[in-house]
Amino acid sequence: MPDADPGLFGPASVAWQLHGDPMMWIAGIRALWLQALHPRAVRGVTQNSDFRQDAWGRLRRTAHFVGTTTYGTTGAAERAGAAVRGIHRRLSAVDPDTGERYGVDDPDLLLWVHCAEVDSYLQVVRRSGFALTDAQADAYLDEHRVSARLVGLDPAAVPGTTAEMAAYFEKARPALALTPEARQVDDFLRRPPAHPALAPARALLWGRVVAPLAYGALPSWAHELYGRPAPPAPAVTRHLRLTGTVLRGVPATVRWQLPPKHILRAVGRLGPGTRPSSSRLQRRAAILDGPGGALRRDGGGGEGWRNPG
Repeated sequence: MPDADPGLFGPASVAWQLHGDPMMWIAGIRALWLQALHPRAVRGVTQNSDFRQDAWGRLRRTAHFVGTTTYGTTGAAERAGAAVRGIHRRLSAVDPDTGERYGVDDPDLLLWVHCAEVDSYLQVVRRSGFALTDAQADAYLDEHRVSARLVGLDPAAVPGTTAEMAAYFEKARPALALTPEARQVDDFLRRPPAHPALAPARALLWGRVVAPLAYGALPSWAHELYGRPAPPAPAVTRHLRLTGTVLRGVPATVRWQLPPKHILRAVGRLGPGTRPSSSRLQRRAAILDGPGGALRRDGGGGEGWRNPG
């Protein structure tokens, strides 16, 4: 369907393939844990909503935004970004130590939320067995400069490689802390409220699988801030890979039936050849690394990565 709108990223992008992976839900929870360590960012959330009552709504809204900006039309993605910017413009928070009132659309806060989120997607999905070359990981972060623009950031100020992302976190660490608000988020994510009838399922699925995986995937310095020893990284990676293997065993056409069905609508719009698949990235990496790979990287006939900027 050559005239169909591919959206901001398009089927050739790394984001198109990676965001269709079921481990994105674990990654989203890891992002909540990481985001909570920024005092001003977490106060912007807790002072403008009842986090304990709205945590899942927040996660669903984030998933809807990611799905729309990845798989929706260009117009739908731009409208989603405008809606987020409008909400942020109306909200503010107060620093309890200084009494300062600040807007939640402060670029420093938006950048922290963006980086914690995108880094979580990349780290969790990649460690769980989704094969990416280092160049593809860099391409993924570069693509996400467009989603940063949608929330009000200057794309040029956003990390676009894994090295730049690591440098950003190193620079941000002195401002991070385990505040009372971060403790609230931590307590909720470790023991979310549940109906008594669902308590056994929460203990089994959430307490033994979801939460340990998401929390365990945090960087070691985040574990230090939360005051608990970091689990051995190789063990976390093994558990992530096992969970990824199990979840990917569920046919994609079944997983994609879950609302709001962003992927199915995108494939319906663009054609069956645009279904997200990690194998597409693996084939492209093999082409680039094979004979003539250097020529292809320089634009000598390879399809290349779409630059969404």
